Amino acid sequence: MEDSPEKKSLRNLLLEKRDNTSFDLMKIASAKIQKKLKKIYAYKNANKIGLYYPIGSEMLTQDIIQEIISEGKEVFLPKVVGKNIEFRKISDFSSLEKGSFDIMEPKDDCPVDNNLEVIIIPTVGISPDGVRLGYGHGFYDRFLAENKTTTISITLEKQIVKKIPRSEHDILIDWIVTEDRMIQTQR
Repeated sequence: MEDSPEKKSLRNLLLEKRDNTSFDLMKIASAKIQKKLKKIYAYKNANKIGLYYPIGSEMLTQDIIQEIISEGKEVFLPKVVGKNIEFRKISDFSSLEKGSFDIMEPKDDCPVDNNLEVIIIPTVGISPDGVRLGYGHGFYDRFLAENKTTTISITLEKQIVKKIPRSEHDILIDWIVTEDRMIQTQR
């Protein structure tokens, strides 16, 4: 899945913008997003939720993961396997180890289950109609092409872009949650 030059330059611009966000602001925005998530029916009522462990300047998910676990629900994080990702259940943060791209991933003995009710997806940029810009590896698009589920992108308001060029393999995101608002994308 080769990216267009337009996507590459947009990704670089948005990453630079996000990387320049202070950690304090990220903590505040992440807490606001965590509260907003509970207003989404699909998320609130889900028992099997896919999430990611943040790297770099991604939205902080540790508190969301902890909250889901304390509510007695199941949390699944992605593990890179070849060119794909699979989701594995974690019981707490000790179920994680450094994996591909230096991302914290579930250990090999964590059970695999790709049949999730909701997946919260890391996002570099997104358009209001749900076209997501990730890191360009295509892991989530390949996974979502095979596994239908409700998708939620959590991102900073400033990462929403009017238009992102859509490739044929891009899977549209159902919900966008920022520190300021929630958008249900047009289906």
